[in-house]
Amino acid sequence: MVFTHWSASWPVLIGYVAVATWHLTGLSRLVRGRADGAAAADGPGLAVLRREAVLFHLGLLLVLLALVSPVGYWSDVYIWVRATQTLLVAVVGPGLMVLGAPWLAFRQLWRPGGSEVGADQIARGSRWVSHPRFVVLVFNVVFVCWQLPYLYDLAKVNSGVALADHASLVAAGVLLWLQLISSRPVTAPGSPLRRVVLIVGTVGVSTVLGMVLVFGNGVLYPAYANSAHHFMTLLDDQQLSGAVLWMGMLPPLITAAVALLSQWLNDEEPAELSAGLSRLTATRRGGWPSRPVIR
Repeated sequence: MVFTHWSASWPVLIGYVAVATWHLTGLSRLVRGRADGAAAADGPGLAVLRREAVLFHLGLLLVLLALVSPVGYWSDVYIWVRATQTLLVAVVGPGLMVLGAPWLAFRQLWRPGGSEVGADQIARGSRWVSHPRFVVLVFNVVFVCWQLPYLYDLAKVNSGVALADHASLVAAGVLLWLQLISSRPVTAPGSPLRRVVLIVGTVGVSTVLGMVLVFGNGVLYPAYANSAHHFMTLLDDQQLSGAVLWMGMLPPLITAAVALLSQWLNDEEPAELSAGLSRLTATRRGGWPSRPVIR
C-alpha cells in the first residue's frame, strides 16, 4: 500500500514543479541580495529565510504527496482516506506554506531587488484579503460544498472536477491561514482574540459536518460502493470519514488558538493588569473626609 499505486497526475506535478522552481529561484536571488548588502547580511536574517523555506516546501510537498502518493489512489476507494486527503490539502499543507512566508521570494522574479520596498508593496497588496469574517466564511463554504454528495461523487469520477476541488481547497486554506497567523511581510488582521473567535467558528462548522457523517444512518456517497469494503461497510466507512474530519481539524486549529492566546496574554494582558492595579492603588478623593472634623 505504501510503494504501489503512485499516480503521475501531470497537472499536479507541473503545478508543483512550477511553484517550487519559482520560490527557489526567487529565494536564491533574495539571499544573494541580502548577502551583498551591508545591513542585510546578518546571520539571523538568512537563518530565518532558510527556516521559512523549509516550512513552505514541506507544506507544498505534503499537498503533492496527498494527491500523487497512494493516498490519492486509496482516496478513490475509501471515504475516510479521502477525508484525510482533504485535511492535508485544505488545512495542514496550506498552514505550513503560510508559515513559510514565500511572498518576498515570489516577488523577486518579476521585480528583483529592493526587498524592503517589496515588503511594503506586498503588505499593501494583501489588503484585499484583510476581511477576516468574509474569508473564513468563504473557506467554510468551499470546504462544506465539496462534501456535498453530488460534488463529492462527481470529483471521484471526473478528473477535471477533482483538480478544481483540490485547487480551490488549497487556495481557500491559504487565505484562511493568512487571517489567523502573520506571514512576513503580511500581517494577520484583527486582534488575537478576534482570530481565536474565527478559529472557534471554523471548528464549529467542521464539528457539525463531522457529526452529520458520524451519526447519519443513510449512505451519502453511493459512488464509493465497491468490493474493497470487506472489513467495514460503506456506512462504516462514511462514519469513519466524519470522525476524521471532526477530530483531524482540531490539532492544527487548536495549536493556532493556543499560540494566539499566548500572544494575547503576552501583549495585552500585562497592560490591562497594570492599568487595573493602578486604578486600585490610586488615591481616591471621596465626598466624605477620612476622619471627623468639627465645624
